[in-house]
This record gives sequence, structure tokens and C-alpha cells, in this order.
Amino acid sequence: MRFHWLLGLSLCVGGCASLTKDLHDEGPEDEELPTEETVYLVPLDEALFTMRRVFEEQRYDVFERAEQHELYTSAHEPGMNLPGNRTFERYFVKGAAVGPRQSVIRVFRLRYREQDTNIEVKPKWLNERIADEEKYLARKTFERFTFDGVPDMEGFKMVRGTRDLPVEHKLLARLEMVPSLELVGGRTTAPVRAVKVEGWDDDAAQTPPAQCGGPVQGVEPLLTAGHTVLLGDPLGTRELPEVATRMLCDAVEKKLSVALALSMPSEDQGALDDYLASEGHGPDLERLLVVSSFWRRVYQDGRSSGALLRLIEQARRLRAQGHAVTVLAFDSNSVSGNAREAEMAKNLIAYRQANPDTWLLALAGDVHVRTKPVSWNKDFEPLGARLTKALPASPVKALEVGFARGSQFSCRFNVWEQVDCNVFALSPTPELRQEPGTPRKVALFDGPSEKGFHGRLWVGTLNASPPVIQRAEPSVAHQQPAGKKPADTEH
Repeated sequence: MRFHWLLGLSLCVGGCASLTKDLHDEGPEDEELPTEETVYLVPLDEALFTMRRVFEEQRYDVFERAEQHELYTSAHEPGMNLPGNRTFERYFVKGAAVGPRQSVIRVFRLRYREQDTNIEVKPKWLNERIADEEKYLARKTFERFTFDGVPDMEGFKMVRGTRDLPVEHKLLARLEMVPSLELVGGRTTAPVRAVKVEGWDDDAAQTPPAQCGGPVQGVEPLLTAGHTVLLGDPLGTRELPEVATRMLCDAVEKKLSVALALSMPSEDQGALDDYLASEGHGPDLERLLVVSSFWRRVYQDGRSSGALLRLIEQARRLRAQGHAVTVLAFDSNSVSGNAREAEMAKNLIAYRQANPDTWLLALAGDVHVRTKPVSWNKDFEPLGARLTKALPASPVKALEVGFARGSQFSCRFNVWEQVDCNVFALSPTPELRQEPGTPRKVALFDGPSEKGFHGRLWVGTLNASPPVIQRAEPSVAHQQPAGKKPADTEH
């Protein structure tokens, strides 16, 4: 999916680094100038390696001072000028580690001008004699600020630096705007012996009421019998399951028969049904996690997050209170690509045909829920497009998710092409950026968008929700997710 840029700036760097946009910046002119550094949720070496790749793709030679966590590129001359009036530019990168998986990267465009180098003439002061060199230096016309430690260019004595936002935009895109991986199949870990999940109360004499959470504005038009609502990414967060819980509560208040469809292997349907019929105590939860290998995979993505499990528990509570609520596992555990889309669609279509009046809410990845073909593969037909075609009498509404920058638990390829499942920062694109103070709400479009979305669901600032069962505690479990820090004054 697409995400928003959010960058941090240093207010002054060793002297005269100015806060101006690049002359060739093609970004939005009305973008607000950041005042905080962005803390990337990746190790420093990975962030610097990614930055190196960005430069190399632009055909720069990149040199590294590993012990200083610095990069600098070869120089180029924008345009062609006569000797004595030439300007050369290069990039300088300074990295800093904030934590084991938290890093700050600052990119500067350095400019070397021959005219600045040649300014050596002392000004002539009227009716005043310069008593000594110290007095003169205190009143000189041109201050000379340099970046300490940056390799000099032969023949140049001055260098001016500018924080380069467009290049930092590219780095942010590589680190925080990458698609999540959904890992189908795979090995499982050892069976669960005991588990404790926040929100479960074994001492309760009876099932507590569902925790519906705050209201979601604008959801009313979607709550109609026989309609299907598809919610896309980001899974692996607390916010999307919380909004889904609220939608379920609003639907049962309208006396609708409700089905919650989750991206779990259909072979786990029996285990889900058993849990929904149970009292939801510790042993019931352990039985669900032992019987279903989905929660115990070696590589777990956002589909098996703790927030998703709590969503299932809220559905169980609504059902225990007498509401008509079903939880449906509709995913595949053996195929991928188009075959997986076909199997997911087959499962939902079969349920819809058997239950034409049920209000169906399905959570899946962004690409899956689109109701139009994707632009990058003419042969790929998403789940949403298949449902729309197969169920003309059952309206299908797909919602893309807008949010404020935060964190997500997901699986991604790192710079070394290895699968890494952990907490990552996630940024939205300008159109999906949620402004501070905006409530959770649904905003429907006049018609389907180019990607096949019928509206936008605003969920607020994202907070990662790790898997219920993990091989090891993530290194960032007790750190500030998707951090920011005030812009400092050192490079």
C-alpha cells in the first residue's frame, strides 16, 4: 500500500546547514517542515546499507567510514560553468544508533563553490584602521562554516550543507513503505503448554460483556443485511481489530446476523467453532492454540497477532450474549498467488450463498480486498474482484485504511533478502495520512477508486500487536515504537 512521508530535521549542523528544500524537489509544496527526527525501527547498519543502495541506483560511488557510521558520495557538477564559477555537489550521510533496532539517518547535500573559495579580500572600512587580526575577524563579512570530518575536495576551502528532504523521502519509502509478507504454510514450533493473554479472566463467574471500544463515525451505511465489507491492511496492529470489534457491536445492535471472516486457514474452522462455543477461559484458549498450528508457525505475520485473537474473543462474548455471530476461517495453507485468491473467494462465496442475509465483515491484506485488477499483473485477480463478480446481488464494499505513522508487526525482506518478522515503523502516503485529532471514521467515495476501494477507514495512530506466541521476545518489545526524537544540533 502507499504511505505518507514523515521526516526529521536537524536545526543546525556544525554551522550553516540550512533548512531549505532541494531545488529539484518534486514533492508537495505545502508539506509542513518537520521539527522532529524520525527514528527508524531498523538496526543502524541496515539503515545505512539501504541508504547506500539508494545512492548507487542513482549511479553515485559511495564511500564509507564504518567506524564513524558515515557515508559520502562522489561529486558531480550540476550544469556546466566556466572555471572559477563552478559548483560541485556531493552527499554526506551521518547515522546514529538510538537503540538495537532504532536508528536516525541524516542526509546532507554538500555544495562546493569556487566563488566562495576565492573570497579572500578584506573589506575596506571607512575612517577605520584594523588594529589587529582578531578585531578584523570579529567583523569579517563572510563566516566560514564547515562540516567537521567530511573529506575535503581538492582546491576547495568552503562547503555549505543543506538537509536533503527528497533523498530522505526515498530512504523512508524503502524502510517504512514496503509491503508485508503473508507466509503460507511452513513449520510450526513446539506445542503450547501454557499461555497467558491479556484480557482473559478465568475467575469471572460468567462471560463478561464484549469490549466494543469507541465509536466509528460514518459506519451506518455499511450495516445492511446481505452486505459484505472488506477491510485491508494494516494487520499486525491493535487498531484494525479494535475498529472491527466496534463494527461487530454496531451490527448486532441492529439485530443483524453477523459473520467475521479472518485470513486463517479454512482447516482451522473446527477449532474456531469449538472456542466460540466455550466459556473462553485459559484452558479453552490453550486448546485453540494447541489444535491450530496457525498460531505456532515459525514465521508469524500480522494475521496471528494478539489483537486478532482478542477480536475472536470479543466475537465469542457477543455470541455468548445471545447474538448471531459466526467467525469464519477462509484462507489457504497450501497455495499462493492466484490459486490462493481463488480458494479464499471460493470459501467466502460458499458461505455467502448459504447465508445470503448475513452481514459479512472480512479482514485481509490490502491487495486481497481490492475489487479491481491490479496494475502490475494482468493475470492476477484479487479476492475482492472475484467476490464482486460472483455475487452481483450481494453488495461488496472494500475500504482502504488511512492512519497516522506508527508501528506494525509484520514480516518483510530485509536488505540481505532474508525474512524478518518483527515490529516495524509504518508511514502512510499523503492521501492516507490521518491528521492529528481526526476521529475514527468511515468516509465513502462517490464511486469505486482506481484500485477498487469504495471508501476509506481512518483508524488513527498505529500500534504494533505482536503474535500471541513468539520464539523470542522482540528486541523492541519495551521500546518506544515508531519513535521520534527532537531534532538535535549535531551531525
